[in-house]
Amino acid sequence: MPTPNFVILYVDQPLESGAFYTALLGREPVESAPTFVLFVLDGGFKLGLWSRHTVEPAAAASGGGGEIVFALETPAAVDATHADWAKRGLKIIQTPTDLDFGRTFVAVDPDNHRLRVYWLSDAGQQS
Repeated sequence: MPTPNFVILYVDQPLESGAFYTALLGREPVESAPTFVLFVLDGGFKLGLWSRHTVEPAAAASGGGGEIVFALETPAAVDATHADWAKRGLKIIQTPTDLDFGRTFVAVDPDNHRLRVYWLSDAGQQS
């Protein structure tokens, strides 16, 4: 069975979304065009930003139907990332919260794609 290594988000303005993710990820895209922007992340994982106005076949969904998830090593790292992202002006839709799996918060990108940051507790690892 093939292993997924690439996620594409449908966005309104790929170059603007590309600038957002450049700042968020701390790296430049490897490809940048008016209709598509591509980032290659650690481990070879790819994040594509494709214009929802030009994707074929046309996409029926927009932001909010899934999440990009960032795992961190400690609850303090979750809180520090929340403070950094809030200071950068990201819209936070869930402040740092302790849930059954660990500590988490959720922000959204300019197209309302959810960005979840979390630390997995020992209890969450046993689930």
